[in-house]
Amino acid sequence: MALEMRDHCERCTTTALPPDAAARICSYECTYCVPCADAMRDVCPDCGGELAPRPRRAAAV
Repeated sequence: MALEMRDHCERCTTTALPPDAAARICSYECTYCVPCADAMRDVCPDCGGELAPRPRRAAAV
């Protein structure tokens, strides 16, 4: 099962997160840009879980 690669930060909603972008993700796949994750101290506001670096995928060709 692959991760759902959400394409925008769920907090600021304006930061685009293509598959090869740096992002933070929780175990429920909530996804945030790095500045927002830093501001939240790497704690997901939805579930309280840890936000960890999201694996990157190569951009689709």
